[in-house]
Amino acid sequence: MRVEDEIREKLQTAFAPRSLSVLDESEQHRGHAGYQEGGQSHFRVQIAADAFAELSRLQRHRAVHAALGADLIGRIHALALDISA
Repeated sequence: MRVEDEIREKLQTAFAPRSLSVLDESEQHRGHAGYQEGGQSHFRVQIAADAFAELSRLQRHRAVHAALGADLIGRIHALALDISA
């Protein structure tokens, strides 16, 4: 399974978001640190879910990282998050 699909699946399961966008931006980082041939290293996630309503920005980021898990986070070089309630 592609990393992009794993991210989407885990976030869908954890937060049942109203909207979710997972973009693989790896190609934009060709030649930079962390780039790997074939992509799947740099991602931008936009997610909106009621679960984030009472959380601070830091708590939201921690919740997303926890939902993705250490193994998946360890395979990602860069993860840009736009999280809203």
